[in-house]
Amino acid sequence: MSDLFQASGLAATGPRPLADRLRPSSLKDVVGQDHLIGPEGTLTRMLRTRSLGSLIFWGPPGTGKTTIARLLAHETDLAFEQISAIFTGVADLKKVFEAARARRMSGRGTLLFVDEIHRFNRAQQDGFLPVMEDGTITLVGATTENPSFELNAALLSRSHVMTFHPHNLASLTRLLERAEEEEDKPLPLTEEARAVLVRMADGDGRAALTLAEDVWRAADEGETFDAERLQEIVQRRAPVYDKSADGHYNLISALHKSVRGSDADAALYWFCRMLDGGEDPLYIARRLIRMAVEDIGLADPHAVVQANAARDAYQMLGSPEGELALAQTVVYLATAPKSNGVYMAYKAAMRSAKQNGSLLPPKHILNAPTKLMKAEGYGDGYQYDHDAPDGFSGQDYFPESMGRQVYYDPPERGFERDLRKRLDYFARLRRERQR
Repeated sequence: MSDLFQASGLAATGPRPLADRLRPSSLKDVVGQDHLIGPEGTLTRMLRTRSLGSLIFWGPPGTGKTTIARLLAHETDLAFEQISAIFTGVADLKKVFEAARARRMSGRGTLLFVDEIHRFNRAQQDGFLPVMEDGTITLVGATTENPSFELNAALLSRSHVMTFHPHNLASLTRLLERAEEEEDKPLPLTEEARAVLVRMADGDGRAALTLAEDVWRAADEGETFDAERLQEIVQRRAPVYDKSADGHYNLISALHKSVRGSDADAALYWFCRMLDGGEDPLYIARRLIRMAVEDIGLADPHAVVQANAARDAYQMLGSPEGELALAQTVVYLATAPKSNGVYMAYKAAMRSAKQNGSLLPPKHILNAPTKLMKAEGYGDGYQYDHDAPDGFSGQDYFPESMGRQVYYDPPERGFERDLRKRLDYFARLRRERQR
């Protein structure tokens, strides 16, 4: 165990936080991530061969990425080197690579653990490729961001991405039990307060242990905290939400799909999660406008009016009063009839526009302000719809070489029921007048 502490730069006898004291010394002691290190886990199967390829560990904070990387080096007898992309420059990387080459010449490999690997720019990421390919290092990169977007394709192609899951209730409960065993005393919390602490940890094992440590520090002899007192003592841990990264896109996706799925309660929940995480309410307002036109459209033409009105109300009222207008719109959109008829029609029409080139309109709908244009047949045969029976001439307005197209096919929902009737009526008149 001591070599594991030394590898991390910590002396076994020095003061160490609870989370570090409970750091597992073998993979069987790791809590959570059974899909990776369980009996049939991906990493377990790799270890049976005593050989590792380069890996990318992707997951939220406090899920064991660093610990498992260190234990993998121990299991495979590789020297463990750890760097952080936040503090490491090109010169530092060269020193690490040189040390790994020297180690390799003496017959021992190196597992290089790179924390926050997504913070290296593309050129720096490319710098790992030669030493990965020649076996100088086995790279294990850790990232909280989606590797598909943040890492080079070349780096990804040489690595196996392992997804780490947030701790669930069972694994967080187990961590707290281990903490109580380590401290040789129970957490001075009521059952309700204990459940609140688990929720505060938000799937982060390190956060759960840090919160537990704060509770023990604050408690007097024989004192037990209820949920309200717990929140006063430890304060509320900020939600895991990065407005510029995956959390941002995951939650707006959840909100959008809840609205599309007509689940007003879930939509309100994700809306509040975003606000609670510090999202700009005007960003949410813009997305609500998009939902109104993409997923509701003409099934309820008032949806976009509501969304625009909510944005204006927020701009006038500010926070926190303005958020209620946005919440009202979230509920309105979620409960509105749904249609992507206009959205699909727009996409189909755009495909036609791109595929058919610069086709000219038929001459009968072109204006003829000059004698030359009249001589060319511009405007010949045009029928003024207001003079036609029913205010509808039934003429064709598509380019002659294209023929008539149908893009908009409204469903029998909401206001589009009426539009469906109108379109069917126009189609019947058109057939009659073109006979």
